[in-house]
Amino acid sequence: MTIPVGLRDIEVRHPARWGAKTPMQTLRIKRTSTDGLERARPGPGRDLAPALAGAAVAVGGTGALLALLDSGSPLRGPFALFFLFAAPASAIAALLHGLDPFGRVLTSVAGTVVVDMLVAQGMLAVHRWSVDGGIITVAVISGLMSLSVFMRHMPGRTTADKVV
Repeated sequence: MTIPVGLRDIEVRHPARWGAKTPMQTLRIKRTSTDGLERARPGPGRDLAPALAGAAVAVGGTGALLALLDSGSPLRGPFALFFLFAAPASAIAALLHGLDPFGRVLTSVAGTVVVDMLVAQGMLAVHRWSVDGGIITVAVISGLMSLSVFMRHMPGRTTADKVV
């Protein structure tokens, strides 16, 4: 081993000189052990989201049913409007699972307005406006969007078949 002129003994024997990493080069960012895992929330509110989702489905379904049956109930209007808003919004939000929560909410609200307005505009353009037709059309469009989400996550599909 040839010692270059001007180096002290400790500098010649230093591991970095022979390709080893210094301690600063081997430092990594330490992550918590729960990274990527959802933490269980303590208390009585931890089961609130599924209960609210079930209540929203019940209210929306009731609104669509009351509108289709031409009921004289005072709840028909608000529940039907809730269905016309919530059905496309939930389907669009399910399609956009990769966005952050604020982006999903904003995009699904905008998409809901677009779907509802396009259905209304299309029905008016062909002179076939009806409440029942609007409810059914929005339900079919929302169902097709939801079906595409379910088809993407079917267990029997290979990774080559999945739509990105």
